[in-house]
Amino acid sequence: MRSRDFQMPHTVVMVTTSYPRFAGDTVGTFLEPIAQGVAARGHAVHVVAPWHPRIDRPAVEGRVQFHYFRYAPARFSVFGYAEGLRADVDLKAAAYLTAPFAAAAGTVLARRVARRHGATIMHGHWVIAGGLIAAAATTGLPLAISLHGSDVYVAERHRLIGRAARWAFGRTGWVTACSEDLRQRAIGLGAAADRSEVLPYGVDAARFSPDPEAGGRLRAQLGIAVDAPLVFTAGRLVRKKGFEFLVDTAARLAPDWPALHLVIAGAGDLDAELRQQADTLGVSERVTFAGNVAQDAIPDYLRAADIVVVPSVKDAAGNVDGLPNFLLEALVSGTPVVTTNVGGIGAVVNDGQTAAVVPPADPVALAATIDRLLRQPGHGRPMGAAARADRSRQGSWEKVAERLEAIYDRLAGTGSP
Repeated sequence: MRSRDFQMPHTVVMVTTSYPRFAGDTVGTFLEPIAQGVAARGHAVHVVAPWHPRIDRPAVEGRVQFHYFRYAPARFSVFGYAEGLRADVDLKAAAYLTAPFAAAAGTVLARRVARRHGATIMHGHWVIAGGLIAAAATTGLPLAISLHGSDVYVAERHRLIGRAARWAFGRTGWVTACSEDLRQRAIGLGAAADRSEVLPYGVDAARFSPDPEAGGRLRAQLGIAVDAPLVFTAGRLVRKKGFEFLVDTAARLAPDWPALHLVIAGAGDLDAELRQQADTLGVSERVTFAGNVAQDAIPDYLRAADIVVVPSVKDAAGNVDGLPNFLLEALVSGTPVVTTNVGGIGAVVNDGQTAAVVPPADPVALAATIDRLLRQPGHGRPMGAAARADRSRQGSWEKVAERLEAIYDRLAGTGSP
């Protein structure tokens, strides 16, 4: 990227349907470092998002300002923050009903914020619905849209939503996607191939640094012995995360590893089903469903674990993760990672070098790999160290902000061609 000396900073309106509502919130966690990273490079960032009753944060944080639009009574505030999706594969009825009102309110507010603050860039997150709102709100401003996964899936499944996505893509100057798979699917929906790129998420290597003492303290809090094998994972309890195969794996490992413990952090529509599965398989006492763990506590869970598993799958409906942010956090933590090669995962791991990659939806292979890593820690530890070095070198949030800045410059006509 060329030097920005003597160039005017941008004023960016970021339209999103998800952003951490309070300190430690687990929804839209990657949006915060994106906004803060752009602001740290000297730009003003105005986040436009749906109002939610759990929002508890200052209206201004440094060069990031927040603007919330109301669209329905509090009890019907299900637009955004992952509350409008049913198991991440379809929209809830209330989301369908409130979507037109939310889109209209968001468009009016985004346009007003852009005009009041002299915006130079409009940036929508998730083509449905942040990108759609941003596209409707822009009146001659350069527009960028960033894709994160479920937005493209919903657009692929519903003809009317797909047409809305195509319209939004037709108005945008640049599209970023967190994986090549997602980029190609967006092109199928109308995004321009020559005005799109893959932009993986960043990760804070210092925040997720190894700390055995902190991990030991967490084990004590959880009542898990220091020498008991601990497997950890985190994410919303939806099909594409593949957690049912991990519960099955715990049962397969039980005879040889009677002290093994599996901790699953997260909440979602499959909570009761997964608990029932663990009970049916006779492993309910060794599987802990920790619920929504505050984001600032995740590093200690990673430090406490012997192995982290990210068992992503392409679910029966065809939905798949773009690039799980939790995977990047696990890789940079230095704890050995077992994962699958779906979505954008293959672009950030090397099998046997930075992670152990197994076929998706295969609890037999997953159990065999976990068993091998537990029996051969001398193999897992170097793999974890290599993953941390790789992500620390390639995946900082600062680099993400640099690339977004270059996109803004290009769209505004101030950057290199």
